[in-house]
Amino acid sequence: MGFDEMDVDTIWMDGEFVDWDEAQIHVLTHGLHYGSGVFEGARCYDTAQGPAIFRWEEHLERLYQSAKPYEMEIDHTVEELTEATIELIRRQELPSCYIRPIAFYGYDSLGVSPRNCPTKTAIAVWPWGAYLGEEAIERGIDVMISSWRKHASSQIPTNAKTTGLYVNSMLAGEEARRNGYAEAIVLNKEGNVAEGPGENIFLVRDGEIYTPGLSESILDGITRDTVITLAEDLGYTVHDNVSISRGELNTADELFFTGSAAEVTPIRKVDNVVVGDGSRGPITEEVQSRFFEVVERETDEYDEWFTYV
Repeated sequence: MGFDEMDVDTIWMDGEFVDWDEAQIHVLTHGLHYGSGVFEGARCYDTAQGPAIFRWEEHLERLYQSAKPYEMEIDHTVEELTEATIELIRRQELPSCYIRPIAFYGYDSLGVSPRNCPTKTAIAVWPWGAYLGEEAIERGIDVMISSWRKHASSQIPTNAKTTGLYVNSMLAGEEARRNGYAEAIVLNKEGNVAEGPGENIFLVRDGEIYTPGLSESILDGITRDTVITLAEDLGYTVHDNVSISRGELNTADELFFTGSAAEVTPIRKVDNVVVGDGSRGPITEEVQSRFFEVVERETDEYDEWFTYV
């Protein structure tokens, strides 16, 4: 569904609510030419207590942390961005939505140095269902290992969610879709498993759960952290600082992706090799069920993870 088909008409930009169609920037904006922006993706869920933003504080904290390596000063406080987001959701009257805050170097000069460029900040919200399709949540998806590698943290910070870096994700994801797969898995420069183009990855083997560590060139995912917590609270052993070889994907009992957009999505095939019995595995299903139970507030637990609108 395109934006023009959605019932959204307002964006917050630099302290003001502006009409969706008027939310524009100059064509010589630094961030457009050099990818010098940082962003977040969060979800607001429809709950019995009304719309609730999931782990908003952690998302905002990561936004400010992402700006640090680029010496980008976001000219708004956490409180301002939170108030703006809540007001935006209220104005759009959305029971649930996806939230996109972004900060980027704006228009002034077009040298590679952004020194004289102002930092611009914007927030948009819109309705968005399951990222990889509603069926994917239950049936799982087929993925391929991309020929494109994930950049190393010695080249560009991998713990910062930077706009320009998603060219890497786009290349990997589109390669997969051209070849008939729903999504890709990217390896790091050592050839070990890193993540998906916009997801972290988990592997289940012999009843225990494994996920690549932060030193494997992955983004420190907030849904990744959520799933680790939920799985451990369910009694599972989670190894969250491991290296996973490419070959281990083929012999895994279960695999699944996590992400704010992807939520918890099972993987049923890797390069046409069937994972487990080719359907959503029992541990994936239990973790996934618990995740949706929590985000839809069917339990009072983990209430500190929610910002109510």
